[in-house]
Amino acid sequence: MARNDIMLEMARRILRIRRFEEAAAELSKNGVIPGALHLSIGQEGEIVGACMALRRDDYMAGNHRSHGHPIGKGANLGGLMAELMGKSTGVNRGKGGSMHLADFSVGSVGETSIVGSGIPLAAGAALGSQLLGQGRVALCFFGDGATNEGAFHEGLNLAAVWKLPVVFLCENNLYAVTTAASDVVAVKDIAERASSYSMPGIIVDGQDALAVYDVVVEAVRRARAGEGPSLVEAKTYRYDEHSRGLSRKFVYRQPEEVALWRKRDPVMVIRDRLIGDGIVSEQGFETLDAEAQAEVNAAVTFATDSPYPDPDEAFTNLFAASQLTSPSPLGDGA
Repeated sequence: MARNDIMLEMARRILRIRRFEEAAAELSKNGVIPGALHLSIGQEGEIVGACMALRRDDYMAGNHRSHGHPIGKGANLGGLMAELMGKSTGVNRGKGGSMHLADFSVGSVGETSIVGSGIPLAAGAALGSQLLGQGRVALCFFGDGATNEGAFHEGLNLAAVWKLPVVFLCENNLYAVTTAASDVVAVKDIAERASSYSMPGIIVDGQDALAVYDVVVEAVRRARAGEGPSLVEAKTYRYDEHSRGLSRKFVYRQPEEVALWRKRDPVMVIRDRLIGDGIVSEQGFETLDAEAQAEVNAAVTFATDSPYPDPDEAFTNLFAASQLTSPSPLGDGA
């Protein structure tokens, strides 16, 4: 894909995420989407830049702030919105909801609310690809808080020892819920921790999708060539609170800080680059935005019109059935 075409597709996906999340926030406020809702508004640049460095069949694992990841990878919006509403047409038949999305059609192997849990999952997917000779790379998204979890250190160490084809991408939005990373992380930059596992540690401007793309392209090249994993730290920011649905308002960051980061909104960064390079006009970008909004509107309509699962669905897809080919060593009652 030519460079200009890459930037155009980046803009489309960034706009899809932004308009999807805005719609989800409104639906949550009106009680249509149940439970907490973690929005990635402000972080679209690092999401899309990283995802576009992958092949469609490459693996991807996310976290609780999960809507943007499958959209960045190219997932259908209707199935995602239906999942948020708990509908039977959702990507996980309404059983996953906002924090547990998976869409195998675009390589999304799962996203969970357990901090750091996607790291061993991505390492396992990469190991499977390595053993089967598939040439697939795994990309793992996680926040700054996850880098203080044991799973982070265990996952990176194992991936380094076995030279697994995985890219670890830390979405450093400066806060784990309300705790500043600077208060709980001993090193200045999370990327420094890569040296403990003899892998590259790269810092990149997470608001600039193209900058993230260039960094992750190289990390993916290394992984696919058998050179092992990389740790990428994308400096980014969430404009909303940790999640919609928090029972109280926390004061932990200053308005001036939020305003400073809003000056580097990923939507405006890609817009200014496209217009500045003469790839689209201002009206052309507005057309891209309108197209993204139309896709989101259609997704909301699809999800709204979809039925809820039958109650019996609660008992399906819980276990994998297996058949014994020989008598059980535990006897007839096993």
